[in-house]
Amino acid sequence: MSPKKSEAVTEVVEVVEKKSEKTLAARLEEEGDVAADYLEGLLDIADLDGDIEIGMENDRATLSIEGGELNHLVGREGEVLDSIQELTRLAVQTATGERSRLMLDIDGFRVNKKETLAELALKIAEEVKASGESVKLAPMNAFERKVIHDTIQKTGLSSESEGEDPDRCVVVLPA
Repeated sequence: MSPKKSEAVTEVVEVVEKKSEKTLAARLEEEGDVAADYLEGLLDIADLDGDIEIGMENDRATLSIEGGELNHLVGREGEVLDSIQELTRLAVQTATGERSRLMLDIDGFRVNKKETLAELALKIAEEVKASGESVKLAPMNAFERKVIHDTIQKTGLSSESEGEDPDRCVVVLPA
């Protein structure tokens, strides 16, 4: 291929990449807006107060509801939060026609859970390094497993999920 053709191909690829980046950002912004409208309606129906923050993290729309008495929207272990998140994803899918991977947090539950899980993963990583043996953790949901996998990867060890939901768990493997 001639140098001029090669330069033209590179330019076309760069334009396409920029378009897809804009498309992703625009899509996530739309997801966030649709989800916020849905959640606002839900809060109104339940006569609850809360401020909704919209953001983006790891190529996902993120929404956080803060304020008011919202603990019952989380549940003891986040099961109510998980259900509201799934309903919100379905509302977004219905409105946009595309599957949503948005993450919802209420009163900082997921932020706190993430910190606790990261600490657990670091503790388990030390145990695995010291013993040279694999450690199997208790069953976790997809969000919890991802936090464990991401943290374990940063320690230089590896991990894998095994089993089927709701009994799917993480196994931390020695190096």
